[in-house]
Amino acid sequence: MTDVCLPRRVLVANRGAVAARVIRTLGHMGIESVAVYSEADAGLPYVRAADRAVAIGPAPAQQSYLNQARLLEVARETGADAVHPGYGFLSENAAFAEAVQRQGLCFIGPSPRWIRALGHKTQARAFMAGQGMPQAASSPVLASSDEALAAAARIGYPVLVKPAGGGGGIGMLPARDAQELAAAWAKASGIAAKFFGTAELYLERLIEAPRHIEFQVLADRHGEVRILFERDCSVQRRHQKVVEEARPAGIPEAQLADMRRLLSGLLARIGYDVIGTVEMLYTPQDGFVFLEMNTRLQVEHAVTEEITGIDIVEAQIRLAAGARMREVLPGPPQASGHAIEARIYAEDPVRFLPSPGPLARFELPTGDGIRVETGYAQGASVTPFYDPMIAKLVAHGRDRMDAIARLQAALAQTRIEGVKTNIPFIQRILAHADFVAGRIDTGIAQRVLSPQP
Repeated sequence: MTDVCLPRRVLVANRGAVAARVIRTLGHMGIESVAVYSEADAGLPYVRAADRAVAIGPAPAQQSYLNQARLLEVARETGADAVHPGYGFLSENAAFAEAVQRQGLCFIGPSPRWIRALGHKTQARAFMAGQGMPQAASSPVLASSDEALAAAARIGYPVLVKPAGGGGGIGMLPARDAQELAAAWAKASGIAAKFFGTAELYLERLIEAPRHIEFQVLADRHGEVRILFERDCSVQRRHQKVVEEARPAGIPEAQLADMRRLLSGLLARIGYDVIGTVEMLYTPQDGFVFLEMNTRLQVEHAVTEEITGIDIVEAQIRLAAGARMREVLPGPPQASGHAIEARIYAEDPVRFLPSPGPLARFELPTGDGIRVETGYAQGASVTPFYDPMIAKLVAHGRDRMDAIARLQAALAQTRIEGVKTNIPFIQRILAHADFVAGRIDTGIAQRVLSPQP
C-alpha cells in the first residue's frame, strides 16, 4: 500500500458503540486513538479501550459532544492529526469538518462541500434530481401552512411533512387531507425547531408501503467509486430503524444492479469522495426513488461488513487519507451469505418510552456467526442524555433463514436486567410470517404491533 499520509493519532469525536467500533479498527491499523467523554460517560468501556481519553464537559450533548471548540482544543492538546466523527452528533456538520481542516487535521469523512451540498434535504433532492436520480414528487422549503396546502394540492395527497434540516425520522408526519396537514405542519415545525435548530419544512408525496433500501458507497479522491451492495432497512418504528439486513430479499437482481451502476457512475462524475449511503424507497410499481444521502458511516454498516468481509471503517480512514480505491479494495466486492442486525434499545417494549438506569446484568451472546457492537458493560448506567440504543446484535448465516435462526437464538441468550429493552418486540418481528417470507415494507412493525384479525 502507498498510504503515506495515514494519521498517527485520531481523535474519535463521538461516544458509545461507534467510538468503540472506531477505536477497535484504529488499534488493528496501529494508529493511536484519543477518546472523549462527558461526565455521564466516564465509566463506559470505550473510554478505557482508547490509548488516551479526555473529559470534555457535562452530560448534555451541547456542552460536550456537540461542543466544537472543546473538541478542537482536545485535538490540539493531544497532538491528534485526524478526527473521526462516527455517526450522529457532528458527523454531517460541514462547518465542523471545515474547522478540522483549517486546524491542519484530516477529517475522516467526505469533503465538507459534499456534506454541505447533501446535508440539507431539499437541496440534496434538487441536486440529485439534476444528476438524473429518480424521485417522488416534492416541494421546496415552504414558509407557511398556506404554502403547504397549495403544495399538497399540486403533489396530491397523501403527503409527508419533513424537516429540511433533520434526519433519523424525527418530525416526519403524514397527512391524508388538508385538515391533517394543518395539524401536522404545526406539530412538525415545533419538533424541527427543537431538534435541528431550524423549523424549515417541506412536503413529499407519501409512498404507501415502500421498502427502505440503501446503497453503501466508498469512493476515493481520484474519481473511483465502489458500491458495496445494498441493505434493507424497512423494519422501522416511527421512522426509526430497528432491524436491518443485507442483502434485500425478493428484489430482482437486475434492478439492484442497474441502480448500483447508476449510482457509481453519477457519484464518480460529480467527484464524491470517501464514504456515504444513498437511501432509496422501493416499490415494485415505481422501482427506486431517491430519499436522501447520508455523508457518513451508518449505524447499520456491520451487516455489509459481514457479507463482504470488508472493514468499512478502515476503508474510510484510508480513503480520507488519500489512498486510491485499488489500494483499499483491490477487486470488485463479493457478497457471501446473509446478515441481519437488531438494534437493542433501553426502552419499554410496549409503550416504547426510554428506560434509563443501571445495567445490573448485561450478558450478550457469543457464538458462530454472531457479532456484538455495544458501548456498555455490566455495571454501567444508561443515562437519559443520549440515544437509548445499548447494543447491536448481528447474525451472519449461509442464507437468510440461517441468519434469522442465529439472531433468534442470540436474542434468547441475551440477559439484560436493570432496564427494560425492546428485545420482545424484535423477537416478534423475526417470528412474524411476513418477515420470514420476505414480505417486508415500512409498515411491517405496525402490523406486528396491531395484528389484523
